[in-house]
Amino acid sequence: MIQIISVFGAVLVLAAFALLQLGKISNESHLYNFMNFFGAGILALIAAIEAQWGFLLLEGTWTLVSIYALIKFWKK
Repeated sequence: MIQIISVFGAVLVLAAFALLQLGKISNESHLYNFMNFFGAGILALIAAIEAQWGFLLLEGTWTLVSIYALIKFWKK
């Protein structure tokens, strides 16, 4: 079950990146940052559970940067 959840998180991050590269969304859009926040957040949680510290650093940072971008977007 944890593999299915981690694949879902990865798909969210990759889909956001693909949509950005295809010009379908902006890197400042709430959808892009929302997808990154949830996808990276899921992966960070799984990394913490499985004590994968390097992966937790990567995905935790990605999650925090996405939160910052969402807060910046909502303050506009």
